[in-house]
Amino acid sequence: MRNPAGGLAEVPAAAPRGASCRVGISGWTYPPWRGDFYPAGLPHRAELAYAAQRLGSIEINGSFYALQRPSSYRSWYGQTAPDFVFSVKAGRFITHMKKLRDVQTATANFLASGPLALDDKLGPILWQLPPSLPFDYQRVRDFLDRLPRSTAEAAYLARKHDERLIGRAWTGSRLDRPLRHAMEVRHDSYRSPAFIGLLQEQAVALVVADTAGKWPQMFDVTADFVYVRLHGAQELYASGYTEPELDRWAERVRAWLAAGLDVFVYFDNDVKVRAPYDAMSLQSRL
Repeated sequence: MRNPAGGLAEVPAAAPRGASCRVGISGWTYPPWRGDFYPAGLPHRAELAYAAQRLGSIEINGSFYALQRPSSYRSWYGQTAPDFVFSVKAGRFITHMKKLRDVQTATANFLASGPLALDDKLGPILWQLPPSLPFDYQRVRDFLDRLPRSTAEAAYLARKHDERLIGRAWTGSRLDRPLRHAMEVRHDSYRSPAFIGLLQEQAVALVVADTAGKWPQMFDVTADFVYVRLHGAQELYASGYTEPELDRWAERVRAWLAAGLDVFVYFDNDVKVRAPYDAMSLQSRL
């Protein structure tokens, strides 16, 4: 079966089931949104709940810049509806500084910092690689081989955190659930059958990224779900999406859903307050 979005890879066989789609935004705390998307006078502490009432998912981005606290994750859990889902962006210390090598402790620290506190609202974990990191088969394989594939495995690894997390670690999992991973690449060398095959073998989703032509956009389906990040069609992180562009993305999402694939779509064109409006517009189409 060909990739319904037009990529070169084939769609992996999926058991018959009801595929689901989540459309949301990358982060929610942006000062320019206040008085625009967020009503004037809305308390900052109420912004997550306001956004979550209008969208089906949010990608947590603060975790990319620094380790968060379990108390924050539990607070976010409590501010959202029972069927809400968060994706979590993994720390740049792992992807951009350590560049996937010698990251066992760093990964344990990230997992212990609170993602598991999201419990049944924890969606995929996003690993965004830097533009300066070319494809190295063994480096990527070694990294993917060590990723936990269930929340129980993640909890076990989280217990290997170092002293920085003593007294502020969350290392339990109420239920053992599958844990999904997605990888976003920003170097042309990843346009490689070897890389695509590796992701398929590991059932890690290749992020479909729209970056105004700056970095690779690939539609290969490598897992039982599709992860899309829309950073802007014309201007990175800034430009909004036109009605025809949103129609086209809606067509792609419908094709993935028809193939039995779950879909997560996040708008990251946040600079000019386009992300939440574009997300709601795409969501309404679906």
